[in-house]
Amino acid sequence: MGNMTVTSVLNTPIGGYTLGHLLTAGVTLVVCLTIIRIVMKVLKRLLARTSLEKRVQALIANLLKYAMYVVMVVIVAQGLGVNMSSFVALLSVLSLGITLAAEDILGNFAGGLVIFSTHPFAIGDFVESSGTTGTVEEIDLHHTKLLSPDGFHILIPNKDLASSRIINYTALGRRRVTIKVTASYDAPTETVMSALRTAVARTENILADPEPGYWLTGYGASSIEYTVFCWTQSANYWTVLCNLNAALRPAFEEAGVEMTYDHLNVHLVNDAPAKVDTNKQ
Repeated sequence: MGNMTVTSVLNTPIGGYTLGHLLTAGVTLVVCLTIIRIVMKVLKRLLARTSLEKRVQALIANLLKYAMYVVMVVIVAQGLGVNMSSFVALLSVLSLGITLAAEDILGNFAGGLVIFSTHPFAIGDFVESSGTTGTVEEIDLHHTKLLSPDGFHILIPNKDLASSRIINYTALGRRRVTIKVTASYDAPTETVMSALRTAVARTENILADPEPGYWLTGYGASSIEYTVFCWTQSANYWTVLCNLNAALRPAFEEAGVEMTYDHLNVHLVNDAPAKVDTNKQ
């Protein structure tokens, strides 16, 4: 008799729903909110231990929170006895459509997360990717902005940047300057090496450690190739490269070394027969 009374009470209609459905939905709602709160606390602690930026941590937390709210709505609605099959199917179709429409946006977002988590470069670094070089000015979740050496702003989608090879010329704090020159076969090797050392000694901002290197690197058809290696701070790379190039020519001239270049010698030969004077005196 008592059980029949409880059953009848739970089956009491209220606003189109039974009291049992409302109690079930209420308990489910409380449990879901409690679980969401616990999950968010744990997630925030885990994110705080990572190297991700604050805005990336907040974005990940918000996305997960909204996803859990959607799941909670579906569960509570089922507790009320609402048939959610059509809603779930519609939600799946909408999710698929949004995913396809925002494929590039989501790809750039994922690429941004990869860049923020792996830190292949930082603001101010000079980098190269897919033949594009420049100084990193801005990194966001969609694009990375570079300032090219000739003064152009270049926006690279993070999806492309994260999936391509990245060369960071600034990460080590120093860069190697490499210059190749040619000299005549008539110039002794040691004389050329001495001229290279002179040019390096006259160029400022070249690091002593690692020490510069001087090598004979090839024999050409009409010249010998020499290569000089030296290191400098990343910020001084272009200045050292240009100044060392400028110092090489006078150093070679002072040492009497000819800097060869491609040229063509043309010799004119007069093949006409000699004219014989037959006049007799």
